[in-house]
Amino acid sequence: MAVDNVSSIDELTYVPEMPEKPRPIVSIGTGGIVQGSHYPAYKLAGYPVIACYDVNLDNAKKAAADWGVPTVCETLEDAVKVGVEAGAVFDVAVPANFTREILEQLPDGAGVLMQKPMGESIEEARAILEVCHRKNLTAGVNFQLRQAPYMIAVRKLIADGVIGQVVDIDHRLVGEQPWNLWPFLFPKDRVEINYHSIHYIDNIRSLVGDPKAVYCKTMQHPKMRELAQTRTAIIMDYGDDLRVNLHINFNHNYGRKYQESTLKIEGLEGAIRVKLGLMYDYPEGEPDSVEYITFKDDEWKTVPVRGSWFNEAFIGTMGGLMKKLDDPSYEYMNSVEDAFHTMCVVEACYKSSAEGGTPVDYTE
Repeated sequence: MAVDNVSSIDELTYVPEMPEKPRPIVSIGTGGIVQGSHYPAYKLAGYPVIACYDVNLDNAKKAAADWGVPTVCETLEDAVKVGVEAGAVFDVAVPANFTREILEQLPDGAGVLMQKPMGESIEEARAILEVCHRKNLTAGVNFQLRQAPYMIAVRKLIADGVIGQVVDIDHRLVGEQPWNLWPFLFPKDRVEINYHSIHYIDNIRSLVGDPKAVYCKTMQHPKMRELAQTRTAIIMDYGDDLRVNLHINFNHNYGRKYQESTLKIEGLEGAIRVKLGLMYDYPEGEPDSVEYITFKDDEWKTVPVRGSWFNEAFIGTMGGLMKKLDDPSYEYMNSVEDAFHTMCVVEACYKSSAEGGTPVDYTE
């Protein structure tokens, strides 16, 4: 990736949630996201991964060798045993339709971070939530974008009242996605929102709370019939004063010049613009940026932010879970309960898209 990663936690300008004393981690699933983002983030943060397990044993062995994980478990039962003995947190990164099955096999009262989405439907999300409550799991879902250093900076600008009341949010992504990197997506009925736009929906919720309704259309592209959806338009309805719009087009294969990956937030006293560099020519990426303007100063200013979505945001999702385990009263922003609300919005998007828009009456 072209986006520079920080070499030390001390260099982060806006530090994600972190515990005073990290707990050991047992990793269940060692796929690309784990080796490419979880392990680099945990190494940066000083979170010790003590064991790993994968249904593909060779994959687990490679991950362990590359990242210095001391124990490779041949069965899930062995991984759970190691975790229990060490008082570890379980990092579960498996396809969403297997998440509930894994949770059922974890010990009651365990700490667990699940990869997103929280199941592939609202029924699966409810089932996962039920398991977490029944087994008294301290659980989170890995919606990391809200933990990216530049999003921490954005939330601080908003919380400090720098731009006043938020009245408009526009998230635009125009680019080309290398879908071949995720072959497991091709047979699925739900693709683009469940596995990508969900991040933006969740992030917007972290800024302005739950919408009361959605309007959505998610769809294929004639050049990409193999995938159920690759383009999405969403309006999140927050009433008459706040407009929220998401524009996602993953089939813009007309060169890099007019690619976009931006989040614009307007308030009554100013505005913020974020460039999410990762999504430019993904996975190559470009540098991120955060800028803001106020009517008082009348000029755009750059907020210095070190660290990015990949990989620094993964520090906060795991770190916040460890803090929650240390202090049950701590408000963990990636809790499974909060994540369930994101899944409710996602389900509403699919329902809206399936039901279609209001037919136009052209009767003279």
